[in-house]
Amino acid sequence: MMCKKRRREKNFRKNGGTILKHQRVRIFSEAELEKATNNYADDQKLGEGGFGSVYKGVLIDNTLVAVKKSKGVDKAQMNEEFQMEMSIVSQVNHKNVVKLLGLCLETKVPLLVYELISNGTLFKHIHDKGSQILASWSNRLRIASEIALALNYLHSLADPPIIHGDVKSVNILLDNKYTAKIADFGASVLLSTDKTIIAEKIQGTLGYLDPEYLMTGVLTVQSDVYSFGVVLVELLTGEKPNSISSSGEKHNIIQHFISALETNNLFKILDFQTTDEGEMDEIEDVAELAKACLNSMGVNRPTIKKVSDELAKLNDHNQKSWTQQNSNETDSLLGETSQSPRRKVDHEPMTPSQTVISLQIENYTDSI
Repeated sequence: MMCKKRRREKNFRKNGGTILKHQRVRIFSEAELEKATNNYADDQKLGEGGFGSVYKGVLIDNTLVAVKKSKGVDKAQMNEEFQMEMSIVSQVNHKNVVKLLGLCLETKVPLLVYELISNGTLFKHIHDKGSQILASWSNRLRIASEIALALNYLHSLADPPIIHGDVKSVNILLDNKYTAKIADFGASVLLSTDKTIIAEKIQGTLGYLDPEYLMTGVLTVQSDVYSFGVVLVELLTGEKPNSISSSGEKHNIIQHFISALETNNLFKILDFQTTDEGEMDEIEDVAELAKACLNSMGVNRPTIKKVSDELAKLNDHNQKSWTQQNSNETDSLLGETSQSPRRKVDHEPMTPSQTVISLQIENYTDSI
C-alpha cells in the first residue's frame, strides 16, 4: 500500500499536479474513478479509439461522467497527446463542445473526465436505421449548423485558435436534447499566427482526411473544413465515406455524391424523404456547401465562418417555416372550432358526453 501511494504521488507531481491543483479544474483521485466506473468494467465502456477507451462512470454525488483512459502502449506519446488535449479542452467553453469536468493525475498517463453525453454519436444515429432523430430534414440541418458553430468557435474565437484535426461523425455526440457537441481533441493543435502546422505525422481518419494535408503534411483550418464537408455528405446520404458495396468493391461516397449533384440526381441518393419544396431548396443549398467544402485545394474552400453563417441562415428559415406552418394549422383548427354550433347555457344543458367533448376541445386548444 505504501508503494502504491508513493507511485501515485510521483505520478501526480510528474503530471503537473502541484500547479494544476491550484487551477480551476477538478482533480480526481485514481480510487474515485475506479469506484465510479466499477474498476473500468467492460459493460461500462462507451467506446474505443487510438488514444484509449472511454468509460461511463457515476460519481459519489450521482454525476454521470465519461472517463477517457489511455491504452498505455506508448506512454511517452500518450502523455504528449494527453497534455495537448488537456491544454486545449481546459480553455474551451462552448455549448457545442463537450465539457471537461476534471483530471486524474495519479496514473502514468493522466485520465480526462468529461461530462457524459447521453445519446451517443452522430455516426450511430446516421447508420442505425432504427434511430428516428434524423428522420426529419430539420433535425439534420440543425445538427449540421451546430457542428459548424463549434468549429467556427475553435477557428475564430478561441484564443489561440484551434484546429480540431479529426472531425468525423464518431467525434460528434448528441446530448439528451439531441444537441450536437464536438468531442475528442487528441489530434488537435493550437494555431500559431501563420495559421498552418507542418505535422510530424499524419493524424486523423481516412475518408475524412483532407487530401491536401495527406499529400503535403501541412495542416490548416481548411483541413477541418474538408472533414466537415464529408460529415455533411454523410448526413445527406446516410453512407460512410468509404463503404464497401455488396460485390466487395470500395465505394467512394464523395465522388458518387458530387457526380449525383452535377447530374441533378441528388434526391435519388438521399437517406431520407421530403416533399416540401422549401426543404428541397434547403437540401440543394447544403449539398452545394458540402461540395465547396470538398474542393481538393484548401484555398478554394469557404471558411468555416462562411459555412456556419449560411447553415445558420438556412436553419433559421427552416424553423420559421415550421413555426408558420404550425401556426396556420392551429388557426385552421381554432377557426373550425369557433364556427361549430354554440350551446345555449341557460336553456340547453350539456349531456355528459357533450361535456367530455367540450373539455377535450378546450384542453387541446390550450395546449396549442
